[in-house]
Amino acid sequence: MTEWHSTVTAPALARLLRTAQAPAGPGHPVYRALARQVQLLLTEGRLPVGTRMPAERELAAALAVSRTTIAAAYDALRETGYLHSRRGSGSWTALPEGSRPPVDALFPVPPEGAGQVIDLGAATPAAPQPLFTEATARAVEQLPAYTQGHGHYPTGIPALREAVADRFTQRGLPTAPDQILITSGAMSALVLVFGALLRPGERVAVETPGYAHVLQALRNTGARLVAVPQRRDDPCGLPRWDLTEWRQVMRGAAPRLAYVVPDFHNPTGTLIDEQQRRDLLAAARSAGTLVVVDETMAELAWRDPALQLPRPTAGLDRAAQLITVGSASKLAWGGLRVGWVRAAPALIRQLAAERLHHDHGTAVLEQLICAHLIGERLPELRELRLGQLRAGAEALLPALRERLPQWRFAEPAGGITLWVDTGGLSGTAIARAGERTGVRVAPGALFGLDGAFEGFVRLPLTVPPAAAAQTVERLAATAELAARQDGLGWAGTLGTAAALAV
Repeated sequence: MTEWHSTVTAPALARLLRTAQAPAGPGHPVYRALARQVQLLLTEGRLPVGTRMPAERELAAALAVSRTTIAAAYDALRETGYLHSRRGSGSWTALPEGSRPPVDALFPVPPEGAGQVIDLGAATPAAPQPLFTEATARAVEQLPAYTQGHGHYPTGIPALREAVADRFTQRGLPTAPDQILITSGAMSALVLVFGALLRPGERVAVETPGYAHVLQALRNTGARLVAVPQRRDDPCGLPRWDLTEWRQVMRGAAPRLAYVVPDFHNPTGTLIDEQQRRDLLAAARSAGTLVVVDETMAELAWRDPALQLPRPTAGLDRAAQLITVGSASKLAWGGLRVGWVRAAPALIRQLAAERLHHDHGTAVLEQLICAHLIGERLPELRELRLGQLRAGAEALLPALRERLPQWRFAEPAGGITLWVDTGGLSGTAIARAGERTGVRVAPGALFGLDGAFEGFVRLPLTVPPAAAAQTVERLAATAELAARQDGLGWAGTLGTAAALAV
């Protein structure tokens, strides 16, 4: 949490509150229903933790209720830990202390446990065969030419840098190899960028929900994270960026960096259109904020291969300060551990010098394999991977709708993840129940800040079609067990006393 708080106006909060249904009547006084609505907005991530609340008189006028009602609602929220106040500073939203989701939910199940546990925590596909074996054989043939020297390539082998640069150029962003740094996966690329450009205490604006591993990597740098919630105009559709909130954060918090995933966002699957990208870059340029764009999912338009994808974000505003990170992990295979950074040549040289203190370069053989896959074999690789994801989604999504009809989700156009509203059941409770039923699930709270998104889970779209029915059956059994153990739903996970008091 930072000393800077975003601010929600009384009219804007009134609009949000009308979308969060909570009962009012003889058994549910208005102030308690109002407090419950704020609680729902917080745990769903639609109202960021740390948001400065309107003055009691202003909110009372916007909702056409008495100031006494607002004061009572604020008191109830303070008593249960959902609101903090300080004289002279106003009141801002918070979440009460409670149990945390299992931290190993995103760790891949070890190979020796794969037969006993269905792994829905790690969203990673298997290697694309037979292409992968063919590319490996070709790389082994070429490897002797690289063994005469020390084998350290801090910026990457020339063949792979050229292949990555060519792919950017083909997508509409002219790129030279000296703008590319090859890393040991996208996470290594991001950690390298964050370490080089951030000092402890500097602010970073992040989408919420966001990719859990990156949020933790940013915390590890000592950065202060500023949450920018996604906006859902259609309750049955995918969210999009809330540009009003982004502009407010850029102006008010003046973040050093902004981290975004505009291409089939992890975990929601959202694809951001070009105009929204331009608007965000303009706001960042005005604020002097560096934008880090994660394109790990950019090539995964599986639902409609003919979908016209936006150009790379870095090509939409050349005046903006922007760094792009990508990876071969989703299109090719995570076991390769190959990622990259695209940036100005001077920054690439700086990052290469920085990495020498802990990493002399990515393994040469893996780089050669990757160069073949995303170079000359890219059309075949893409067709194979998108076909696998499409077949998996066509089997998994109908099974979820039939067996778990109370769960709600919007089907993405691509990517590798499905963001599921569990209808009030705690995602953390589901994950903990899965430890008994033999299914690993990633609870939504891992993808928020300070415990938000408790009523969600993230599911991978990498389940093989033949395993979809069994996977959903076990998931349904896990949900039933979680419901019995957590009769109060997600509120029970955040604190039973707090939920009952509100």
